[in-house]
Amino acid sequence: MNNDTSRLLLVTGATGYVGGRLVPRLLAAGYRVRCLVRNPDALEGRSWAGRVEITTADMLVFDEALEGAFSGVDAVYYLVHSLAAVRDFGARDQQAASNAARAAKQAGVEQMIYLGGLGDPEAALSAHLRSRQHTAEALRGTGVPVTELRAAIIVGSGSVSFEMIRYLTERLPVMVCPRWVYTKVQPIAIRNVLDYLVAALENPAAIGRTIEIGGSDVLTYEHMMLGYARQRQLKRRLIALPLLTPRLSSYWVHLVTPIPADIARPLIDGLCNEVVVRDDLARQLFPDVQLLGYESAVALALEKMSTHAVDTAWSDALSSSQRSGAAVILVNRDGLILEMRSMDVDAEPRVVYESFARIGGDQGWLYMDWAWQIRGMVDRVLGGVGMRRGRRDPVRLRAGDSLDFWRVEKVEEGRLLRLRAEMKVPGRAWLEFVARPAGAGRTKLLQTAYFDPRGLFGMLYWYVLYPVHALIFSGLISRLGERAQKSALENA
Repeated sequence: MNNDTSRLLLVTGATGYVGGRLVPRLLAAGYRVRCLVRNPDALEGRSWAGRVEITTADMLVFDEALEGAFSGVDAVYYLVHSLAAVRDFGARDQQAASNAARAAKQAGVEQMIYLGGLGDPEAALSAHLRSRQHTAEALRGTGVPVTELRAAIIVGSGSVSFEMIRYLTERLPVMVCPRWVYTKVQPIAIRNVLDYLVAALENPAAIGRTIEIGGSDVLTYEHMMLGYARQRQLKRRLIALPLLTPRLSSYWVHLVTPIPADIARPLIDGLCNEVVVRDDLARQLFPDVQLLGYESAVALALEKMSTHAVDTAWSDALSSSQRSGAAVILVNRDGLILEMRSMDVDAEPRVVYESFARIGGDQGWLYMDWAWQIRGMVDRVLGGVGMRRGRRDPVRLRAGDSLDFWRVEKVEEGRLLRLRAEMKVPGRAWLEFVARPAGAGRTKLLQTAYFDPRGLFGMLYWYVLYPVHALIFSGLISRLGERAQKSALENA
């Protein structure tokens, strides 16, 4: 076993679902870890961030920063892929992999470990699955030994495939399904994926091999949804409709689940391919990995969610994988819809914090205050608390305070304010403000609206009212920034 823990490991994709869970496993095993990210802020809040070396580079650009990230590294975990979030995802993935392979070759890396997609390469694979295998070929392009692990659906709290199955099963007592529900699949628990990733590093016999990995059960997607329903003690019925195309399926997934159609579509295309392990190489090389069955993996995922112990989610790296320049990002995470806005403010964080800590009550909501008042009146008619409660103190807030139809859930003086909605809504909602230092007396103001929809009506509520909400939240962050800058000038 090659378990020399003095080796330096580079983890790419550390902000993603698998990478964010692999890093603490490697640290627990005693390895030295370097994380390559495009945006170091994306690792903020990770419990292990202070124990790793963080380097910044863009995989799509071969430059000194990328070369430096690979310098002195013994082995690389390559966990980068676009999740089809952009149209040219295949070309982008191959470009990134080629750059990584070139940097690894120059640095003398001993091994690259890549997590790809399961599927018979001789079959008519979907564009997504084919791209995952082409990425492996690009990694091998410079001759650096590559260990390719091929997996199908990963079952774990926060994984994109699991979230799709979870939300479809939770929200639809009767499901009209396309023919792909009868396709065979061999799902694997996230903890077993991590077991294999670590074992591939420690067993020299895995170097240069393509290894198919899967859990202990071969099922159909129908069995997976019904198995989830059993774990949740739900009665569900599936009705097959062969005419339901992948495109229509992706739009339905977009409506019912937190997964956007542009991500659901390539995943659904891949569901038409049978993805099962075709040999026992993984068992030969890694006999100590104790495989979980599908329903056991589901039970563990549900337990994680019930105890709020979800370490990473499929959308964690989504915003950082998009092209830069957007001031507003709309994503889904752990079932929550997030509308995130940001603004650079010429004022210290303390001044920006004071700007958003004084909203509501007699001072109003700065932008379209009349719309907030109307929403309060509607809430009163529906039996809610309305806007009449105001606020305890015009300047200071503390956790537990009422603030119009919000409740102060969390306050970090000079940095953060989180409000929980107490008005009548078909779900749960929060509004959060963060003042993040940006250097040279400037601040990055972050404003995030969270919504946890309850059923289909909750989803419809969000999308029908989103144009109005977008207008109000856009104006709100602008007015908060303007007020902070004005205050900074007056006190200069």
